[in-house]
Amino acid sequence: MANSDTRTAEEFPIAPPAPRKGRGAVTNLQGRYEVDQREAVDDGWLPAAQEDGDEPKALRTQIFEERAKTILTRNASPDIPFGVSLNPYRGCEHGCIYCFARPTHSYLGLSPGLDFESRIYAKINAPELLERELSKKSYVPEPIALGVNTDAWQPAERELRLTRRVIEVLSERNHPFAAITKSSLIERDIDLLAPMAARGQFMAAITITTLDAEIARTLEPRAATPSRRLRTIRTLSEAGIPVGVSIAPVIPFVTEPDMERVLEACAQAGASNASYIVLRLPWEVAPLFKDWLTAHFPDRAERVMSRVRDMRGGKDYDASFATRMKGEGLWADLLRQRFHNAVRRLGLNRRDRGILDMSHFRRSEPVQAEEPVRVNPQLKLF
Repeated sequence: MANSDTRTAEEFPIAPPAPRKGRGAVTNLQGRYEVDQREAVDDGWLPAAQEDGDEPKALRTQIFEERAKTILTRNASPDIPFGVSLNPYRGCEHGCIYCFARPTHSYLGLSPGLDFESRIYAKINAPELLERELSKKSYVPEPIALGVNTDAWQPAERELRLTRRVIEVLSERNHPFAAITKSSLIERDIDLLAPMAARGQFMAAITITTLDAEIARTLEPRAATPSRRLRTIRTLSEAGIPVGVSIAPVIPFVTEPDMERVLEACAQAGASNASYIVLRLPWEVAPLFKDWLTAHFPDRAERVMSRVRDMRGGKDYDASFATRMKGEGLWADLLRQRFHNAVRRLGLNRRDRGILDMSHFRRSEPVQAEEPVRVNPQLKLF
C-alpha cells in the first residue's frame, strides 16, 4: 500500500461541489461577516456516497417567523424606478443562483448559499406594520414596489398568505403598488389585483430568463417553469392587468441566446412592456455563481466569466449606478441593440407604463393603543 504522505494534490484533487436536486446553490458559502473561515481539504477519507457519485442528501426548507420592526424600505438609487419597497419574506425558496439579494442573509449570520433558499424568514406582522405606516399623519403616499428583493409569492406564501394580507391592506386604502414575480401564485390574488388595475393602482411584471426548461430547472429550480410563467402573463393580461416581462438577468452564452425568443413569446402572451438586466455578481453571488457554472456548464464556464468581465471593466462586478444594470463595452452595446430592435419589431414599450394613480389614497384610522393597566400607587412602595 502506498504511503499516504507521498500523495500530491494532483493525484487526489477535491471534487467540485455536487448540485442538490431542487436547489440553485451548490455550496453553503460562508457570509462575508463570519470571523472564522473554513476550507474543505481532501484527506483521503471521503464518505462512500461521495466517492460513488451519489447525489447529496435532500435539503429541507425551514420557515422561521419574524416580527419586523419596520416594513417599508426606502432607497434613492438613481437607476431604480421606485423609492419605496415592501418584502414580506427574507430569503427565497425559488433558489435563483443569480439573485442579488443572496448577500443579505449574511446579515443574519447565515450563508448566502443554500441557507438563503432553505432558511426563510417570514415577517408575520407585515400587514399590521403596513396598516400602522399608512395611518401616520406624516405618511406621504407614493407607489410601493412589492417583492423586489425576494419573491412575495414564493412557496411559503401558499400557506402563510402574508402577501395576500398586505394586498388587502393596500386595496382597502386605494394605495397603488407594482409587483414583480416568477410565481404563478400571483393568479390567486387576481380578485384583488384586477379591480386595483382598473383604477390605475396596480401593474405587474413577470421575470423570464429563458424558454429552455432544462436551464431554468438548474438556474431557478423552484420557480414556475418558463411555459407556466407565459400562461401567467396571459392570465393577468386577460384580467385587464398591465403586465410586462423582465429578462433578468441576461447571462452570456447561457440565457443570452434566448433573448429575442423570450420577447416574442411574451408579446404573444399579452405583455405590453419589456426590460432587461445584465447579470450582476455582487459580494458572495460571484463565487456562488462560478460554482454553479462549474457544476452545470463546465464546458463554457471560463467563456461565460470572460464575457462578464468584458462588460464589467475587467472585474466580476462593478456596482457603479451608471453601468451596473446594463454593463459597458462592445458586448453590452450589442445586447442593447438586440433588445431595442426586438422590442421595436414586436411593438412592445409603445405605451408608457403609466403613472399609478395616487389621488384616491384613503388614509387609515390610527391604530388605538391598548388601555394601560392601572397600578395601585401603594405597590410602588415595594
